Amino acid sequence: MPREPYNVRVLRGKAVASLKNGVTAFNSLEDAGRLTTVLLSFQHAFEMLLKGALDSKKVQVFDRRSGKSIGLERAINLAQQTDGIKLTDDEAGTIRALDALRDAEQHWYVVVDEGMLYLYVRAAVTLFDDLLMRVFDVRLSDHLPSRVLPISAEPPQELSILVDREYERVASLLRPGRRASAEADARIRALLATEALADPGAAEVSETDVRRVARGIREGKTREQVFPKLSGYSTSTSGAGLTVEVRVVRSGGLPVSYTTDPAMEPAAIRTVDLQKKFYMGPLDLAARAGLKQNHALALRRHLGLDADDDTYSHEFVFGRSKHRRYSDNALRALKEALPKVDLGNVWRAHRTIAFNSPAGPLPACAEPGCVHSRTG
Repeated sequence: MPREPYNVRVLRGKAVASLKNGVTAFNSLEDAGRLTTVLLSFQHAFEMLLKGALDSKKVQVFDRRSGKSIGLERAINLAQQTDGIKLTDDEAGTIRALDALRDAEQHWYVVVDEGMLYLYVRAAVTLFDDLLMRVFDVRLSDHLPSRVLPISAEPPQELSILVDREYERVASLLRPGRRASAEADARIRALLATEALADPGAAEVSETDVRRVARGIREGKTREQVFPKLSGYSTSTSGAGLTVEVRVVRSGGLPVSYTTDPAMEPAAIRTVDLQKKFYMGPLDLAARAGLKQNHALALRRHLGLDADDDTYSHEFVFGRSKHRRYSDNALRALKEALPKVDLGNVWRAHRTIAFNSPAGPLPACAEPGCVHSRTG
């Protein structure tokens, strides 16, 4: 068996050490600083574990432009695309939700219901163990005794029950005369962070969204109206005692993230940083997909990825300049299409209009299995 690279050993060791710190803090009898330590430790544990996993698969974990190590969000995106890791959307959502809570707690403050904190920590331990086994063929129990895994006086409850309970608590805090808006805002931040389970663009909590949610709750809006993204998620719990496993799973379709519908409930509209979602230029997208620039351009047109639907691409306007940027959805679409299409035929079909019109009509495709999102 080949010796494990030094970088991988160090990163995995840091990940396990941070997980131990988080578990110890969770089980601590001291409340002061407990939440901060738990969230910081688990966020760091996953960042180190993902980077170690990527490095073991020979994936570049340093940004070539800045020369610095990539952040957690970029590590998540790469882990979803890398064979041997293949982080699922639900797994990525669990890590993003933890990171959003960590960010809110580290840079300001947040109040997390104890039942929800237990659910997150238990789901994190389960996922950490899954990834260790998937990538390194070892179990978490090889690194720490099972007696220190998270415990709680309250048995794990289903995510939707916890969210509804917390929503009712916030509504109670915001009633006229309570003067508890600061605590209500802190609990709203935790609910907003939970939306990262469903939408990568919701991984940051802004005070604009906090005020919007508080206003919607004061107006008597239901939880489904204010937090529609959370309606599609639940938890899957198996085992008992110290062997309990908790996973956050999607119970329905991914809720819509963007809308132009004027009838949409305003309390449900989340502010999203589009530059984080659409972070790749056309040259970067081609390089990551392993394509020549002209072939990537033709394949983008072939798949209709340049349509401005805020799923695959988005056009940013800076003064008189317009720049189209692409998301991980676009990269995934290109990679999935490559084995299914004849790239030569795609290039020949699109090369005429590829350079003449940035949004020109697409010719009909007679190739078997070829699907256009729009045809000319």
